[in-house]
Amino acid sequence: MSAAIAPLPAVTFGRLAPTLPVTDIDRALAFYVEVLGFTKTFENGTPVGFVILKKDAAELHLSLHKTHKPSNQNLAHLLVDNATALYAHLEAAGIRIVKALRDANYGLRGFVFADPDGNRIDVGQRL
Repeated sequence: MSAAIAPLPAVTFGRLAPTLPVTDIDRALAFYVEVLGFTKTFENGTPVGFVILKKDAAELHLSLHKTHKPSNQNLAHLLVDNATALYAHLEAAGIRIVKALRDANYGLRGFVFADPDGNRIDVGQRL
């Protein structure tokens, strides 16, 4: 970065939604819709290669990438009002839990799970 960057003018930011790469749109939709309760609000392509999902205030984009390889980094952070209930639901559904439910010293109860493509999602609840 150069030392002479001007301050940001008054700009209001709108929504910001993560885009997760998936190798199989139908499999990803089944997970996000049937397990997590999202609703598909948009799709694009023939065959479909991009979808937008919404649940409450959360928005998530899925993009088809047949050669996607999972990362060991969290790709999205999801704030919820009951991390314990979501954790129990995902465990009962057989979803891979990457980091177990815990209370962190920075004021969040959270855990990390992986979707069917190995995309890691960090879940947090403010304590």
